[in-house]
Amino acid sequence: MARIIVVGNEKGGSGKSTTCMHVATALSRLGHKVGALDLDLRQRTFARYVENRRAFMAQVGISLPTPDYRDLPVLDPATLGSGENAQDQRLTLAVEAMHAEKDYIVIDCPGSHTRLSQVAHSLADTLITPMNDSFVDFDLLARVDPASGQVKGPSIYAEMVWSARQMRAQAGLPPIDWIVVRNRLGAQAMHNKKKVGAALEDLSRRIGFRVLPGFSERVIFRELFPRGLTLLDLKDTGVDQLNLSNIAARQELRDLMTDLRLPSLTVGF
Repeated sequence: MARIIVVGNEKGGSGKSTTCMHVATALSRLGHKVGALDLDLRQRTFARYVENRRAFMAQVGISLPTPDYRDLPVLDPATLGSGENAQDQRLTLAVEAMHAEKDYIVIDCPGSHTRLSQVAHSLADTLITPMNDSFVDFDLLARVDPASGQVKGPSIYAEMVWSARQMRAQAGLPPIDWIVVRNRLGAQAMHNKKKVGAALEDLSRRIGFRVLPGFSERVIFRELFPRGLTLLDLKDTGVDQLNLSNIAARQELRDLMTDLRLPSLTVGF
């Protein structure tokens, strides 16, 4: 049965879709069958990323390992039973259609609190929460005293993850492996970066998540999206030279995939 990887938080611009695409494509390159869903029904950034990839492959006549992206099925309201939620059913059917045939299902959530996002978090075996490395995004996880910098308590999002964990425990499912990924880490060890890191480590022990470094701020990510490419595709396509920045970015992806500790996964790219 597929392991479900959910990428979510409630702030936009943190690199959720970039993380989704790179994780899903890396798993595909490692020989796994990967399904993909985008629950941001308005922006569809992850969906468009995969669509751009398919268009690029057709244009240049090459084949690249690609996750199997599918839209949520359309339901006839007349088929819903009493008290059934249409969005719940759409997501349930989409996951059930891939659960037995895929090794992994990667789900991108919107940068806001929605019913679909809430249900997806309860389905997560692995939850990846990317955040920009600043106290602006730290507010996603916890409330902080502005004077002392001390954590006052969990945020609404952290409480939602806690509820999802409780739901899984009641259903007899394994606990969620929650991972907070620090994206856009600065190259220099600035004072604010250290303070964010210390606050994250403190909070991780209190509410139970792992902290991993993610992707640094790089121009290459903005250049890859229109062609649907990832860092792992550069050698195959020949569209970019592997400069030092790109090589460093590939190593960041290797480190992330290794540190996710996905079962039966050997990172070999």
